[in-house]
Amino acid sequence: MRRVASGMTALAAALTLAACSATVPRPSQAGGDPEPSQAHREPETAPGRPEYLVFYAWGHKSQAKAAVERAGGTTLSDDTKLGYLLATGGDGFQTAVGDDPSVVGVTPDRSIGRTSGRFITDPAALPDEQAFTERNGEPLAPRQWDMRMIGADRANTKVPGSRKVLVGVIDTGVDGKHPDIAPNFNRELSRNFVTDRPKDDYGETLDGPCEAPDCKDPVDVDDDGHGTHVASTIASPINGIGIAGVAPGVQIVNIRAGQDSGYFFLKPSMDALTYAADIGVDVVNMSYYVDPWLFNCRANKSDTKKQQLEQRAIITGMQRAVDYARQRGVTLISALGNGSTDLGKPTIDRQSPGYPKGDEKTRQIDNSCINVPAESKGVISVSALGPSGRKAAYSDYGLEQTDVSAPGGDVLDGQGISATRGILAAAPEHVLRATGRIGRDGKPKGADVVRDCTRGTCSYYQYLEGTSMAAPHATGVAAILISRFGKPGKGGLELAPDTVEKLLYKTATPKACPTPREYSYDSLGQNQKHLCEGGTSDNGFYGHGVVNAWKAATAEP
Repeated sequence: MRRVASGMTALAAALTLAACSATVPRPSQAGGDPEPSQAHREPETAPGRPEYLVFYAWGHKSQAKAAVERAGGTTLSDDTKLGYLLATGGDGFQTAVGDDPSVVGVTPDRSIGRTSGRFITDPAALPDEQAFTERNGEPLAPRQWDMRMIGADRANTKVPGSRKVLVGVIDTGVDGKHPDIAPNFNRELSRNFVTDRPKDDYGETLDGPCEAPDCKDPVDVDDDGHGTHVASTIASPINGIGIAGVAPGVQIVNIRAGQDSGYFFLKPSMDALTYAADIGVDVVNMSYYVDPWLFNCRANKSDTKKQQLEQRAIITGMQRAVDYARQRGVTLISALGNGSTDLGKPTIDRQSPGYPKGDEKTRQIDNSCINVPAESKGVISVSALGPSGRKAAYSDYGLEQTDVSAPGGDVLDGQGISATRGILAAAPEHVLRATGRIGRDGKPKGADVVRDCTRGTCSYYQYLEGTSMAAPHATGVAAILISRFGKPGKGGLELAPDTVEKLLYKTATPKACPTPREYSYDSLGQNQKHLCEGGTSDNGFYGHGVVNAWKAATAEP
């Protein structure tokens, strides 16, 4: 997710961790821009007429169109796959059309999501304390404590994953030219669904100057680094360079739906999921949560009618996109979030609405309010672990919400602070240069960045922490399972999401709640307590257990 700071506890804030940015998808240079819906392409909107996504009850499209007209709006197009109209309207349009019984939600067509990874930006406070010993494997394998935790280093030699398995990364983009990603990057199928926005609704800087003439970045570009890190964890190849991912033999498809600034748009997020379903992607990784509402409530009394309609639209639209993808064979995996919150017992939301910046308010919430897509039905949500195996201090949790757990890094999991307790994966060189993490001579400026020049050409890697880093480990294990048990089908191999989910849980290593169940995180003068509920087979910290690549590669179905 892009919204790293939202919900951050005092303990996490003390680390001075910067928010990750998300970038938005651009049409493939090879295949052109796909048609995300069955409808015609949307025409240009007249100045001053904002666009809205109007979700209608199934079977009531004509009534919704009539409601748009009565509210003084104009229907531009309709998406029959997910059941919504794209319409323009003036003042009062949103509430007027939302009053019609055929309409279930209305939201401005604007950004709704943030990534959920955490950049480590204070290298002086993060000494490289860990001693790394030489061992077999890729040059930087000794630094991959995460892969050893889930047995991926052993699984790679047995089931590296099939080239017939397509893994979609819905994120800020993927650096498809990175030496440790390029061999497994499918440029032809990759797409970018978002146009960069230099300014936000208030005229403040959002994405900044566009890098491409048409403000749409190529499909092999990541101007943030978050999506590249995710893709690398899933499927960096075994090629004598840098690291190896969990499933180093599968293909990565960049399905970009986030902006350079880290926000996501509702329509591109839905388009990304429908596109993944239509081309036969097997599993997608969604390391972001929906914003402007950290928690989406259908009828919170402190929200205006417009805000209620917007949140209903977000809940409905993403659930329909999730259902569409899952029904067509896509396994969906999400980061749980970095708010240190029991998602089963939320009480206060101080971060929403988070866009445009400055609109936030404090409101009381309850368990009827959900984090999307982590709490959308049919999505496998992943909590994060530190190198000791404990739930990371920042990771959200919850008995109903946590499905599995995986290494996500925790710089505080030990004595002092150490960058090497994060997850190491590929980073775009141009992003590291732009953010001052490497010098003109190409040398890293801190322990959070690692350079590998084993094969002559240097490639770069960065330690990050977050549930964003945990989710791709689970995605990689799912790719191993699909490689083993999938049958020939659309896109290459197919395995029903229900089956993947059962196998993922079956092969996970059960992990009981700590004793006592109320675990205390004490560090940097801060103390917070998280209560773990449930039994060994399913609990709020670890879900059905820690994902296990080795078991996935060797277990019987």
